[in-house]
Amino acid sequence: MPNTQATSRFMAELGRTGRLIVAARAVRTFGYGCTSVLLAELLAQDGDKPWQTGLLLSLASAGSVAASLTLGLFADRWGRRRTLIVCGCLMAVAGVAFALSESYPVLLAAAFIGTISPSVNDNTPFSGVEQSILAQTCASDRHTAVFTCYNVTAMAAGALGGPAAAALALQPWVSAADAAFALYAFLAVCTVLLFRRLSPEAEAPLSPRQCQGAHRVRVPGPVRRLAALFALDAFSGGLAVQSLLAWWLAQRYGATSAQLGLVFFAANLLPALAQLAAPLLASRRGPLAAMLLPHLAANLLLAGIPFAPTLGSAVTLLLLRQALSKIDVPARQAFTASVVPPAHRTTAASMTSVARSVAVSVSPLVATTLLTGALLTLGAPLLVGAALGIGYDITLWRAYRTAPMDG
Repeated sequence: MPNTQATSRFMAELGRTGRLIVAARAVRTFGYGCTSVLLAELLAQDGDKPWQTGLLLSLASAGSVAASLTLGLFADRWGRRRTLIVCGCLMAVAGVAFALSESYPVLLAAAFIGTISPSVNDNTPFSGVEQSILAQTCASDRHTAVFTCYNVTAMAAGALGGPAAAALALQPWVSAADAAFALYAFLAVCTVLLFRRLSPEAEAPLSPRQCQGAHRVRVPGPVRRLAALFALDAFSGGLAVQSLLAWWLAQRYGATSAQLGLVFFAANLLPALAQLAAPLLASRRGPLAAMLLPHLAANLLLAGIPFAPTLGSAVTLLLLRQALSKIDVPARQAFTASVVPPAHRTTAASMTSVARSVAVSVSPLVATTLLTGALLTLGAPLLVGAALGIGYDITLWRAYRTAPMDG
């Protein structure tokens, strides 16, 4: 009963607008979880070559970055509800195109406009606008709890997308990939219906000059500084992405495919569960400490992995690192909403998301150059990533430790 009462109280605090935003992201991320498993299969069925798959994914990422930049600057003026509805409609168009068309140029265009994602990570134009709505419509001292709900619900929905893709493979009428993208289009329509129910409280409170368009659009200095710091964090984390970690464990310790499958199943499950600790930590220490304490510990553990003598000890350190590595996500979103003025929240959420996306797309290229010769045995990408991550923690702490904030 106490847990039920606490849940009911939290849902009441989240409010109708907050519940609609959380539900829309969960629906959307379920679609990403389903289609990302089958995207490469669909392109292979259409006869596309591997380089064409890579080009399509790169163009999809470029489209998300361009849209996030645009919405970060203009969504508040255009109307957040209208903007989200348009994005949802474009997502539906992309789903229909991928389900019905085999034309590579058509798929390229659809990928650019339709937030096609190769993973369940929601680095899309939706997220910046949604985060600003949540920050505005929920009590400031509940931001970390709200963003935890926003992220954990999406991660759980995205994980369910994998079994859904497997289930679609059992139906005999169309290919699993075509069925997945038809479902993706349907889910996009569902998000549009959810966004249509948003009330006027979701909109940004604009000044008369903003309403008349008389101000010069620019990214404020504090937002640029946050974007640069978060890009550094994303770059450091990208040096130890899952695919490179799996390859390094196989090369260094002889890990088998079966072992790696079990390891990374646990490595992906633990962060979702651990994020539930973020609100408690933020309520006791504040959002900045809730960001940096687990993040610092995760980087110290990452630095220790190359020195592990056996596969078992390396995996233990890796799983501990994974359990701590994502606790900072909701706290970071709450921190950003707290230190940035309300009028700049949409810009801040979008710009920092874009900065992280660009940085993390570059770091695997650097990591592969650090996995040659003696550097392979040394685990150089892990050490460099840990060092940069610790540098980010120290810099952010020194810059914001005296700033007033709620969490």
